[in-house]
Amino acid sequence: MIKNWFEKTSGKVRLLENSAACVVLPLIALLPAAEVVARLFKSGIHSNTEYLRHLVLWITFLGALITSREKNHLSLSVGIDLLPPSIRQFVATAVGAVSTAVSAGLTWCAWDLYRVAFDPADTIGLLPIKVVTAILPAGFLFITIRFITGTPDWRHALCRASGVGIAALIGFLSGPFMQVLIWPLAAVLTLSVFAGTPIFIVLGGNALLLFFNSGGSTAVIANEAYTMLTGPLIPTIPLFTLAGFILSESKSGERLVALFHEWFGWLPGGMVIMATLICAFFTTFTGASGVTILALGGLLSVVLLRSGYPKDFTEGLLTSSGSIGLLFPPSLPLILYGVVAQLDIKYLFIGGLFPGVLRVAMVAGLGIRHDLNSGNTRQRFNLRKALSALASAGGEIAVPLVTLAAFFSGLTTLVESAALAVIYAFVLEVIIRKDIPLRSVPAVMLKAIPLIGGVLIILSVANGLSYFIVDAQIPNLFTTWCTTHITSKYLFLLLLNIALLLTGCFMDIFSAILVVVPLIIPLGEAFGMNPIHLGIIFIANLELGYLTPPVGLNLFMSSYRFNEPVVRIYRYVVPFLIVMIITVLLVTYIPWLTTGLLGVFAR
Repeated sequence: MIKNWFEKTSGKVRLLENSAACVVLPLIALLPAAEVVARLFKSGIHSNTEYLRHLVLWITFLGALITSREKNHLSLSVGIDLLPPSIRQFVATAVGAVSTAVSAGLTWCAWDLYRVAFDPADTIGLLPIKVVTAILPAGFLFITIRFITGTPDWRHALCRASGVGIAALIGFLSGPFMQVLIWPLAAVLTLSVFAGTPIFIVLGGNALLLFFNSGGSTAVIANEAYTMLTGPLIPTIPLFTLAGFILSESKSGERLVALFHEWFGWLPGGMVIMATLICAFFTTFTGASGVTILALGGLLSVVLLRSGYPKDFTEGLLTSSGSIGLLFPPSLPLILYGVVAQLDIKYLFIGGLFPGVLRVAMVAGLGIRHDLNSGNTRQRFNLRKALSALASAGGEIAVPLVTLAAFFSGLTTLVESAALAVIYAFVLEVIIRKDIPLRSVPAVMLKAIPLIGGVLIILSVANGLSYFIVDAQIPNLFTTWCTTHITSKYLFLLLLNIALLLTGCFMDIFSAILVVVPLIIPLGEAFGMNPIHLGIIFIANLELGYLTPPVGLNLFMSSYRFNEPVVRIYRYVVPFLIVMIITVLLVTYIPWLTTGLLGVFAR
C-alpha cells in the first residue's frame, strides 16, 4: 500500500517537474526573441532581462532535480562497475550519504540567504521576488531528498539520511575543531569523486568546509550561486545547448554526412575530414563533447568503417574529435571564460579560429596519412551530387552563419543570437524538415534539460569556491611564489600546459573555468601574456584533458558508446593524443596563431 502510494506520488512529481521544465526552457528562448522584435518598433519589454535571468535560475534547479532523479549528475567513477555487487552497493550508499550531507549544507546556505537578502516588497516585473527566488532553497532541499530516496532499500536510505546529521554536526563544530578536521574532510570529499560523488557535491562541499574553517558566512556560497545563475550571459548556455540537441535529434547529422562525403570523399583522408568537421559543428553548440560522441558516434563509425578505416582508427578518431569544436564560436566554454575573465567574447571567438582550424587540420592529416599508406579507394568528385547535397544540408550549414552574423554585425546581443539559433533550428527541423514531430519536441527538451541543469548547478557552487579563493588572496600568493621561483616565460608556459592538462583530466571544463581561471589570470599578467592568448591556451588544454588517460571524460563516453573496454580506448587514442599535444604546444609558443586575426579586426 505504501509502495503504491509512493509510486503514484513519484509519478505525479515526475510529471510536474517535466512539465515545468518544458515550459520554462522555451520561455528562455522566446523572451530574447520578443525583445529583438520589440526593438524594431523602437520599444522594449518591461523587465524582460530580469524575467529571463530568473528563468535561468528556475531551469537550473528543475534540470538539477531531473538529473538527480535520473542519477545522471556529472561524476567521475573509476572502475566502480568492476567491483562485486555488495561492495558496489556499499560505495553507492556512502556516496549517497556524502551527497546528502553536502546538499543539506547547501540547502541551509540557500535558506539563510533567502531569509535575509530578498525584501518581500521587491518585485521582478509583476512577480514578488520572494516567490521567484524560492526555487533556490527549495531546489537544494528537493535535491537532498532525492539523494536520500535514490535507493529502493529503506536501510540504505536511512544510511544516506544520516548525511543530514553529519552536516549539522560539522556546522556545529565549525570553529577551533574545524582547523583540525578541515583537511581530512576535504581529502575524503575530494577523493570520493572517484567513487562517483557528483562533481557539484565535491565543489560545493569543499566551499562549505573552507567557509566553516574561516568563520565566514556560508550564505555567501548561495549568494554567489544566485549571482552566477542570474548573470547577463548565462542564458546562452541553455540556449545553445538546446539548439545543439534539436539539431542532433533530427536527421541533420545524416545530411551533413552526405554533404561532406560528396565534397571531401574524393580527397585522401576525406572521410576523416568529414567526421572531424561534423563533430566540431555539434560540439560547438552543445558545449559538451560527450553528447557528440553519444549522439553521432554510431552514425559516423558506420560511415568510416564502410569507407575502409579499421576499427581502432575509427573509434580513436571519434573519441578524439568529440571535443574538437570547443575553440570555434559560439563555444560555450569560450563564452564562460570571457564572463569569468571579463574579456570581450568577440575577441575570444576571433582568437580561437586559427587554433581551432589548426587542430582540425592536424587530426585530418592523420586521415590523409592513413589513406596514402593503405591505398583506400576513393570516390570520384561529382559536382551535381555535391551541389544537391549542399542544397539538402544548406539549412544546417546556415545555423552558425546566421547566428554569428547577427552577433558580429551588432544586430543582436549574444543571448539574443543564442535564442535566434534555437528558433532557427526549431523552425528548420520541426516545421520545415519535419524531422522531429511537434509532439516529440518535449522529449527532445527533456534530453537537453539534464545536461543544462547538471552544468549550471556545477557553475553555481563552483562560483562560491572561486569567491573564497579570490577573497583569500590565493591568486596573489600563487603569483608571488611563481614569479619568485620561475624566471623564464617559456618554462612558465610549459608548466602551465602540464597543470591545465591534469586539471582537464579531473575536472569538467565549466567548473575548471570558475575555479582555476582566477588563479592563472594574475600569472598571465605577471608574465606579460595577452589575455586572449591565455584564454585560448586554457581552453585548448582543457579540451585535450577530455582525451587524456586514465580519466579523461571522452574515454569513458567512448567506451560506453562503442561497448569497448576503456583500456582499449586508451590505446586507440594515442596517435590522436600526440597530434593534439603538438597543436597545444604550437598554440602556446606561437602567440600569432591566436592574436594574428585580432590585429586584422582591430584595424
